[in-house]
Amino acid sequence: MRKPELAAAIAEKADLTKEQANRVLNAVLDEITNALHKKDSVTLVGFGTFLQRHRGARTGKNPQTGEPVKIKASNTVAFKPGKFLKDSVNPVVTPAKKK
Repeated sequence: MRKPELAAAIAEKADLTKEQANRVLNAVLDEITNALHKKDSVTLVGFGTFLQRHRGARTGKNPQTGEPVKIKASNTVAFKPGKFLKDSVNPVVTPAKKK
């Protein structure tokens, strides 16, 4: 699902116009981005947590030549799924009882 389809789904479920839903979606994404920029985490209970992680400098390998390459330290975004999201992606299947 891409952003326009997500906005359309929000519009339908929240009884909004597509334009209003798009503004809401953009506002939510902007706030998540701003929080991560400030090194805050964003927790949506049941859905998951967005957080900023630091990746230290390391040595990699150029796949074409095999030569070692220095990779600079950087910050990245991580997502930790919540219980409800994990459970919805991996439903528990109960085994059938034998007679």
